[in-house]
Amino acid sequence: MYDIIIIGGGPAGLVAAVYARRAKKSVLVIEKEVFGGQITFSPKVENIPGFAALSGNEFAEKLVDQVINLGAEFEMDEVIGIKQGDIKTVVTNSGEFEGKSVIIATGAKHRKLGLDREDDFIGEGISFCAVCDGAFYADKTVAVVGGGNSALQEAMLLSEQASKVYVIQNLDFLTGEAALAEQLSAKSNVEIILGSVVTEYLGESEIKGVRIRNESTAETKDIAVDGVFLAIGLIPQNEPFADIVPLDNRGYAKADESCVLSRGIFVAGDCRTKKIRQVTTAAADGAVAALAACDYIENLTK
Repeated sequence: MYDIIIIGGGPAGLVAAVYARRAKKSVLVIEKEVFGGQITFSPKVENIPGFAALSGNEFAEKLVDQVINLGAEFEMDEVIGIKQGDIKTVVTNSGEFEGKSVIIATGAKHRKLGLDREDDFIGEGISFCAVCDGAFYADKTVAVVGGGNSALQEAMLLSEQASKVYVIQNLDFLTGEAALAEQLSAKSNVEIILGSVVTEYLGESEIKGVRIRNESTAETKDIAVDGVFLAIGLIPQNEPFADIVPLDNRGYAKADESCVLSRGIFVAGDCRTKKIRQVTTAAADGAVAALAACDYIENLTK
């Protein structure tokens, strides 16, 4: 029996573990893939307070070491459900774990194109965040894949740093806000390519370009780029909890800044409804959720 079971070992879950252990609560962190989460794929991170620059993997290692030294337990497994009750039962592929409270910190995965070698190029030319990685492409050529608000905002930011920005949209129109699209179209270093899809990444160990196909004519052409930013949406990892957690129409757990979902169940990080999804906001959620869980546990004993 644990005081707090944390599902997800990214920044939100690990920071939650730090706060929970400092409050002398027993903690189990369950992660299905890699401790540290999505940030481990970033070769260089420059927006973490206290560090001018470090790799995402370095940051994750420091955070994991901190949690280990504080005495939290770790389990590498996939959670497939939660049984609600006074005592929460977290069900995994290999067994069950009981806890007085649960923090869901499963994050959200970036949608990918599903092309050959795509995973190999992540961190080697493929990125998902202009705020995080845009500075690496100063005076270089980049492509943004997508046409919604997120893609247009990424392209706007990149246009201030890169020498050339291609925006590649599969539809014959941009789906983002008209005002934002107009601002982007006015940029002299931005070229918008509509009705086209990326069919192949070009390069050996790192991105050197993309091959695109026009959906109407089936014609293909190669574009030389130094980096590709995918902005085609996020997939929150909340499906195993859909029966007990309120989700919005996109699958995000519906919770405000209190990070409270229901009695004894909390949420932290990118898997909850929020506007800004950055490592710092995930960490903040982790602290809030952990302290809320600690309050919940202490009230149980009164």
